[in-house]
Amino acid sequence: MLERIRTLPLFLALMGVGALAMLVPAIHAYRIRDLEIARVFFYSSILFLILTTLLAIATGKDRTDRPVRADLMALAAAFLLLPLMLAVPVQQSLDGMRLLDAWFEMVSAMTTTGATMYPSEDALMPSVHLWRGLVGWMGGFLFWVSALAIFAPLSLGGFEVVSADQSNAARARLRMTRQRDAMERFSVHAARLAPIYGGLTFALWILLAATGMDPLRGMVVAMATLSTSGIELQPAGTLGIVPEIFIFAFLIFAISRLTFSTDRIRRAPGYLFRDPEIRLAVVLVLAVPTFLFVRHWIAAPSYNGAEDIPQALRVLWGGLFTTLSYLTTTGFESSAFADARTWSGLETPGLILLGLALFGGGIATTAGGVKLLRIYALYKHGTREMERLIHPHSIGGSGSAARRLRREGAFVAWIFFMLFAMSAAVTAGALALLGSPFEASVVLAISALSTTGPLAYTAGEAPILYGTLTETARVVLALAMVLGRLETLALIALFNRDFWRD
Repeated sequence: MLERIRTLPLFLALMGVGALAMLVPAIHAYRIRDLEIARVFFYSSILFLILTTLLAIATGKDRTDRPVRADLMALAAAFLLLPLMLAVPVQQSLDGMRLLDAWFEMVSAMTTTGATMYPSEDALMPSVHLWRGLVGWMGGFLFWVSALAIFAPLSLGGFEVVSADQSNAARARLRMTRQRDAMERFSVHAARLAPIYGGLTFALWILLAATGMDPLRGMVVAMATLSTSGIELQPAGTLGIVPEIFIFAFLIFAISRLTFSTDRIRRAPGYLFRDPEIRLAVVLVLAVPTFLFVRHWIAAPSYNGAEDIPQALRVLWGGLFTTLSYLTTTGFESSAFADARTWSGLETPGLILLGLALFGGGIATTAGGVKLLRIYALYKHGTREMERLIHPHSIGGSGSAARRLRREGAFVAWIFFMLFAMSAAVTAGALALLGSPFEASVVLAISALSTTGPLAYTAGEAPILYGTLTETARVVLALAMVLGRLETLALIALFNRDFWRD
């Protein structure tokens, strides 16, 4: 049975997992005696399980060796088409909801964006909230596995910068893995990462429940933290200081893949402290709150609040937590961030939050954005070029690996950055043509491409409500979310002639 499942096409396997997952909100709705919602999710699960079984029988065993490009195409199709299946119980649960709106909700959840047309706590039933959080959690795990099983062998998704830092022998071994069955790699990585991903989520849920948080809300927040989807049941800024401390500790897993995977390479002790992504993240997480804190004495002379030590610590924590949350593209806002804004004199620090989301987290993590390793490669290349302005004939040190990172790594990072900027310009332009104001169009475009849905509520002068947008605008945003999740280079690779010849 397990061998038969491993030979299924990736899209069918994901269909089966999604259909089985519908039983979770069905059981929850039954426990709280919301029998109508329980029936909707239960019947949807049975229906799609039967459909998946029939399709699996129809495909047979004609292909047991699929190239990795086939799973890349299946992954792109999954982020666009699978939400249609996941949206059926949501559409059936809410009176007056159209399938297109439910599809937008599921694309947002599956891509770990967290944008929603129903920001109010009472707008959706508890079981539907649980379903949104569960879909976001599964989408985060899907990308964890896909990054190692699909993107790494193709040198995409940030691994093009990593491969620039590898020797020729390592690149040859990486090319050899492309010839192996892609679904077999996917199964191996899924089995290895599932206990880590699930265990971390369960541990955070227990810690949040110990603080007195409602179990359902604690589960949704725990899943949103590990998947960086930012899906919440209540408005931003209502978590509380103690839960935020626990969430802050678990957001580190969105900074670098080395926190949960060593790429099966034996590494020397202390390698985490030498990881460039972690070091760059530490600099940003410390620099932004410090800027907000120091600005109080420079540009906020009219501040009327208390300037005692407890208030100063609260302000520092608000900036610290919110900075890491937006850097990892999660989008949680600290309950003390309002005090930090007032303290610093920045009523709407939208540009800071947009910049953090653009930077993004680590490669092969659930975070979106440009990714820290690409930013680091561009930084090293820039510092080297400035050194050559002073000493034109100097030779860069730090070994051949660092030289490859400064040259080939920075080259591909710059290409991706330009593609990201072009995607943001096209998306913002399309939204502006559809009637959105220019500032709102830019915020929404960056929010979708960086998979940071809460940016729409916090980055502008006034919150931007997704429910007020036109249907066409929401379709554009959904496509941008998929583009931001898969990254432009991966989609361009599908049109590369050499990619299909390999």
